[in-house]
Amino acid sequence: MIEITVLAASGLAGGTLLALALAGGLLRSHRDRSRLHDEIADLRDRLDNERSKAARASDAVTAEIAHLAEKRIPAVATRAAHPHVQVPGPLSVEFARTGPGAALDVVIDGLLTVMKQERKRVDAAARAGMRGTTREIQAGLYRLQDVLRGLQQQYDEPELAQTLFELDHENEQSLRRAQVAAVVCGAWVGLAREESHLVDAVTGGQSRLVGYHRVRINNHLEPGTALVSHAVEPVAIIVAELLDNALRHSSRDTDVTVNLERAHHGVAVTIDDAGVGMSADERGYAQRMVAGSEPILLSDLGDPPRMGLAAIGQLTRQFDLSVDLSTPSPYGGVRAVLLVSNHLLSHVDPVRRPPAAAAPRSTRLVGTPDQPAKAETNGKLPVRTASASRALRANARRTAPPTTPDTTPYPNSPHSGRTYPDGAPDGVADHGPDTDTDPGTEPGDEILPQRRRRRVRPGAEASALAARPSVPEQAQPPARTPEHSAAALGALQTGTAAARSTADPEGNDPR
Repeated sequence: MIEITVLAASGLAGGTLLALALAGGLLRSHRDRSRLHDEIADLRDRLDNERSKAARASDAVTAEIAHLAEKRIPAVATRAAHPHVQVPGPLSVEFARTGPGAALDVVIDGLLTVMKQERKRVDAAARAGMRGTTREIQAGLYRLQDVLRGLQQQYDEPELAQTLFELDHENEQSLRRAQVAAVVCGAWVGLAREESHLVDAVTGGQSRLVGYHRVRINNHLEPGTALVSHAVEPVAIIVAELLDNALRHSSRDTDVTVNLERAHHGVAVTIDDAGVGMSADERGYAQRMVAGSEPILLSDLGDPPRMGLAAIGQLTRQFDLSVDLSTPSPYGGVRAVLLVSNHLLSHVDPVRRPPAAAAPRSTRLVGTPDQPAKAETNGKLPVRTASASRALRANARRTAPPTTPDTTPYPNSPHSGRTYPDGAPDGVADHGPDTDTDPGTEPGDEILPQRRRRRVRPGAEASALAARPSVPEQAQPPARTPEHSAAALGALQTGTAAARSTADPEGNDPR
C-alpha cells in the first residue's frame, strides 16, 4: 500500500511538473507570437511609408517631365534662335539637386547644342540655294543692262531715250537687291573694277536708289583720292544701303547729306538724314549687325528678311571696313559713318583720269609749284586769305605766257585755247587785271571774291542786249526736267552720229 501511495504521489508530482512546463512553453509561445505580430505590423507601416514616398517621387518626376515637355524644351528651341531668352528651371529646387534633376539638365544642354547645329546646317543649305539663284538672276540682269545701254546708243528719240533710262534705272535697282542677297549668302560682290575715284564710288551707290535726287554730296577730299580695285564695289554697296535706309526713313521733302572728309586713319563718309531716328535698343541692334563680328543666320533677318544691314556686316568683315551707327544725326535722324582705311586708298591722276561729270567737285585748293592753285567747287568760290591770294597771283604772273596787243588769250572764256587779233570778238568778255587786291589788307585777313572789271568792245554790248530775249526782271529759268535732259542727250547723239557720217562718208565704223 505504501508503495502504491508513493507511486501515486510521484505521478502527481511529475504531472504537475509537466503541466507547469507545458504552461511555461505556452506562455513563451504566446509572447513570441505577440512580438512577431508587432514586428509584422511595424514592417507593414514602414512599407506603407516607403510606398507613399515612392508615389510622391514618381508624381514629382512625372510633373518635371511634363514641365520639361511643355515649358523647358520650347524655351530651349527659342533660345537657339534668340540667345537672350531664358530657359525655366525645374518645378522644385530639391528636385534639381537629385540625380533625375541633374539628368534632365544634361538633356537640356544636349538638346540646345543639337538644335544650334541643326539651325546652322539648315541655314547653310538655304544660303547655298540662294547663292545659286542670285547668281543666275545677276547674270540675266547684267545681260539686260547691256541690251538697254545698246538701245540707248542706237536710238535718238527723246521719249524713247527717257523710257530706256527709266528701264535701266529699274534694272539697276533689281540688280542691287539681287547683289545684296548674294552678299548676305556669302557670295562674291559680283563685279571687278579698276581703281576709281572715291567720289565716283559714292555717286555710283547713289545712282542705284529711288529718290537719288534727294542726296546732297559734299566732296572735301583732295582731287585724285581713289580706292583700290577690290574695294570699289564694296564701298559702293555699303553707301547704297546706308543711303537707302536714310531715304526710306525720312520724309520726301527732306535731303540726305553726305560729306566726304579726310581722317587720320583714312577717309570718312558721313551720311546724315532728318528722319525718325532710332531708339537706343534699335541703334544697338543695328550696330551689332553692321559690325559683322557675329555670324548672322537668314532666319534672324525677319519676314520679309531685311538684308541691308546684314550685307554691310558681311562686307565690313571681309574687306576691313568700319561702319558706325552709334551717334544720332544733328538733324534728328540717324548718322552713319563709313571709315575707309588708308590701306584701301589709292591715288589717280585727276587730269588724265578725271572723275565722272556728275560727281561733285572737290572744295580743296589744289595746285603745283609751277601751276597756280585752284579750287574745285560746286558753283561757289572759296574764301582765300590775303597772303594766299598774293602768292597765287605772283605764281600766275611768273607762269603766264607773254601777251602782245595783237594776240590776247582768253583761257576762262567759252573760246578757251584761242587767240584773237585785235582783241576779243563780239560777245566775248575781256578780263582785265586782277582787282581783288586791297592795299590795306594785312596778311591773314580773309577776302571775299570780288567782281572783275570787264572790257567789252563798242557795239558788242548793244548786240548782246538785242539778241537777249526780253524776260521779266524777277523771272527765274525753269527747272530742268528729265524730259529736257533726254531731249538734250538725244540731240547730242544725233549730232555725234552726223559728225561721224561726215567724217566717214562711206559709213565705215571708225572703231
